[in-house]
Amino acid sequence: MDEPIRVGRLLVATPTLTDPNFRRTVVLIVEHEDEEGTLGVVLNRPTELPVEQVLGSWSELASGPPVVFQGGPVALDSALALAAVGTGHDADQPLAWRGLDGVPAMARVGLVDLDAPPEVLAGELDGVRVFAGYAGWGAGQLRSEIADGAWYVLSGEPADLFVDEPERLWKDVLRRAGGELALVSTFPDDPTMN
Repeated sequence: MDEPIRVGRLLVATPTLTDPNFRRTVVLIVEHEDEEGTLGVVLNRPTELPVEQVLGSWSELASGPPVVFQGGPVALDSALALAAVGTGHDADQPLAWRGLDGVPAMARVGLVDLDAPPEVLAGELDGVRVFAGYAGWGAGQLRSEIADGAWYVLSGEPADLFVDEPERLWKDVLRRAGGELALVSTFPDDPTMN
């Protein structure tokens, strides 16, 4: 059921994870080294802040909803962006874009250099999502949290980054996984109200 921890995988919070920073979140792993730790971004926490207000030049490329997402509790005053290279793109890596080296299903997804002019990438990308902050774990910390039952590690799809209704992503990813996890997707927000 669980996949190995790798770049491009999703960390899906289990119902027992009640930390308000990660409750019912779906985190895309963007960097992972056993000795260094893990870095990811929360995919399903949109803010109300339009991309246009903080990165006006990138707002034309921002996928809907065109708001900044809270990528995690670390470094909330910094921004990073993820984008998918278009399906018709040739084999060369676009300028100002670095692919996530990890799982083949996510090969079209990468990090965008927000200091680059957006017009350099305009014809190359299928979508862009901007994140304030990120989630980070020290060496061994994430493995410990997984062993304690806080996270499921599942396969991701490029479309997970750009869903129009990010508040549904947690349930949708679990349902897509099938089996017991499809049942977990129906777990009530507040089990005491059951």
